[in-house]
Amino acid sequence: MTALKITLQVFLLLTSGLLMLLILMHKGKGGGLSEMFGGGFSSNLGSSGVAERNLNRITVLVIGVWTVAVILLDLIHKWAT
Repeated sequence: MTALKITLQVFLLLTSGLLMLLILMHKGKGGGLSEMFGGGFSSNLGSSGVAERNLNRITVLVIGVWTVAVILLDLIHKWAT
């Protein structure tokens, strides 16, 4: 049971790091804090291209895997106590 828990924790750490990188790779849509600090110029020349759609799909997939890992860790924790 502890080997599975450690494996899931490492997997959760790796998917968390990958998720942060994937989210940072997304193109800004304008507005928000970036506009407040002077980055308000935005262009729609290459919006919603194939690469952006694929990045969205990969991000959603990693979010799903991360969520499953969190739920499994919670269930293991509840069963262990």
